Amino acid sequence: MLIRPATPDDHTAIWAVLEPVIRAGETLTLPRDMTREAALEYWMSPGTDVFVTEDEGAIVGSCYVRPNYPGGGAHVANAGYVTAITATGRGVARAMCAHSIDHARARGFRAMQYNFVVSTNDRAVWLWQAMGFTIVGRLPGAFAHPTHGDVEALVMFRRL
Repeated sequence: MLIRPATPDDHTAIWAVLEPVIRAGETLTLPRDMTREAALEYWMSPGTDVFVTEDEGAIVGSCYVRPNYPGGGAHVANAGYVTAITATGRGVARAMCAHSIDHARARGFRAMQYNFVVSTNDRAVWLWQAMGFTIVGRLPGAFAHPTHGDVEALVMFRRL
């Protein structure tokens, strides 16, 4: 796998990975009817470092790294990940997480925080813990899951 900075030429491929995840409404806190333009504006917002993951020439994932908050929280990174449905279970998310940790550290961030990990996303929760993140907070009923109803969202953190 190759992880590289995203370019405007990658927008169509990033949308192809993002759209099914957004429409499913099970893991991202984005509106299920979000438009392509709005999704790409969110994903690639100013001040965000965006990457794509290629496997055999196809884009199978995308991730971003940005400050979690401005000002006094700017030393803590936030990251987001999306893996193509067809690439699940192939190590894409693990590779992106490792890359984002290294990238955040190189940019001078001292920690990384995930603000809203959906508790029913078992694979992600397990992986983030395996990558050194700790659950530091639980938000009861904070995520309206389309099939499970209101479920917990987790706040996860690790020092870099």
